[in-house]
Amino acid sequence: MSRDVLLISFSAFFADLGYQAVQAIFPIYLVLTLSANPSYLGFANGIAFGGGALFAYLAGFLGVRHSRKWLAVFGSAFILLMPLVGAAVNPLLAIALFASGWWARNFRVPPRRAMLADAVRKEDLGKTFGFLHALDIGGGALAVLALLAMVYLKFSQNKMLLFAAVPLAVSVALLLVTRDIRRKERSKPATRIASGKIVIEKSAFKGIMAATALYGFSYYSLGFPILTIAEGSKSVALGILSYGIYLGVSAFTGYFIGSRKGINKIKALGYLGYILSGAGTAMLAIGYLLGNVLWAFYLGVSLMGFGLGVIETLEPSIISLLRGAAKLDIGMGTLQGARSIGLFSANVIMGILYVLSPSDSYFYAAAVSMLAGIIVLSYGRDFRE
Repeated sequence: MSRDVLLISFSAFFADLGYQAVQAIFPIYLVLTLSANPSYLGFANGIAFGGGALFAYLAGFLGVRHSRKWLAVFGSAFILLMPLVGAAVNPLLAIALFASGWWARNFRVPPRRAMLADAVRKEDLGKTFGFLHALDIGGGALAVLALLAMVYLKFSQNKMLLFAAVPLAVSVALLLVTRDIRRKERSKPATRIASGKIVIEKSAFKGIMAATALYGFSYYSLGFPILTIAEGSKSVALGILSYGIYLGVSAFTGYFIGSRKGINKIKALGYLGYILSGAGTAMLAIGYLLGNVLWAFYLGVSLMGFGLGVIETLEPSIISLLRGAAKLDIGMGTLQGARSIGLFSANVIMGILYVLSPSDSYFYAAAVSMLAGIIVLSYGRDFRE
């Protein structure tokens, strides 16, 4: 818990407090206020998340030779485009602003993660990334509470969106006073200490990249469940609340998993991350087929939140162990980029399937997520720290 770890983590907290507020209200604003077809939501998230692959990998590549701090500051500053969605008067402009801000968000992730990894000892990586995830997602959960309060106070959706600019500006300010952390020499990856295990290391790395890329094909925006619940319950507040549950469970899980010692990271990532996320998505389909059952929806988003907390904590921890100092930035960029490869297709497919049948869209995502878990368990079964 050094000064820099706290600054980076609280910068993430305020960033999520801002852009997660936009994420929560965007599907309702786009579909119910701007009268866009639900397939537009899939297109918007596909462009935003999928396009982020290029920006994430670019940031990882640039981080090898350039200042990680200023790369992170640059990306964080342009996330401020997202709240401007509240000033958009047509769906296409709203989508353009949302996507541009999300690309900036992806750009700042690899240098920020690399800075954090180099700020702590190897044995503290899990706890540190868990702490980052808890504050990161905790900010999003607080954003949902703020939105619910504004719904109660009858704020317009435009004002709710524009509110997000304030915490985003604070996030940039915190990064500005963070040191540009770069460890010149990191201890060798754990699996290289014992001779003859280089193949195991490579297999585990390839498995995680393949699994996270495949998981990207299942990783749809939670805007779809928010829309399902808001329409099914006839309540905007209940739709937004589901996002708060998702983020709250994810924040707690990230810190809890990160602080556990002696766990098998590969097994936890496969079973409690990818496969459990798939089970949560399947529960959304079941809730819809049962006639918009609220408890089933909330159970589904809770399981998805638990899975996300595990994934966001253990993926970067394992990559930090598998990549040496010279390859850490590229490793983090590749991780973020691999996830984003499938995100365009996932959200476009979800948008099309959702118009035809919401339950079919959720069952599709559940099957792909579970398959990702099977892959990482297979490739990384021999990996040990």
